[in-house]
Amino acid sequence: MPRVTALRPARPGRVLVELDGERWRTVPVDVAARTGLAPGLELDRQRLRTLRRELRRSEAVAAGARVLARRDHSEQAVRAALERKGIRASEREEAVATLRRHGALDDERFAHARAAALADRGLGDAAIAFRLERDGIEPASVEPALAALEPECDRAVRLAARRGATAKTARWLAARGFAAESVESALTGVADEDRLELG
Repeated sequence: MPRVTALRPARPGRVLVELDGERWRTVPVDVAARTGLAPGLELDRQRLRTLRRELRRSEAVAAGARVLARRDHSEQAVRAALERKGIRASEREEAVATLRRHGALDDERFAHARAAALADRGLGDAAIAFRLERDGIEPASVEPALAALEPECDRAVRLAARRGATAKTARWLAARGFAAESVESALTGVADEDRLELG
């Protein structure tokens, strides 16, 4: 049976494991701690299985963290990315749970930020709701994200003022997911402002 003869610091967050005086491999420090690697420990079949399982878990969490490194994603998007990387379903779910528990993954936060970004790009509530649901956000989380936005009518008035109160603008707003009432009030609001300015 191979025996752990030394654990040496490797690059940050990793430790080099030596078996029978020979370099074997580097593993994350947390994996070494969870599996109880220590000098003098014999690596029997059961301990190797445990080590392999912990390495897969750690790799799944690291892969999920890399997905989230650039920007926020929904849980569904992280699961899909982990699946594309060939990570098993059980490890995917554990990684998502770990990332959620540590606050790196939060569908509510993602829904609010994504809704605000889409509203800034000139989309109406229907289009925002559609995109959030397509991103894997539950309808129960979509409503609070929409409620936190500036009212759709106000956004439509601002866009219509910039583009002009024309039939073309009305079609453009409707195509961007604005409700008929918002489109109508936007065009009426812009026309009223123009009348006030002209006196």
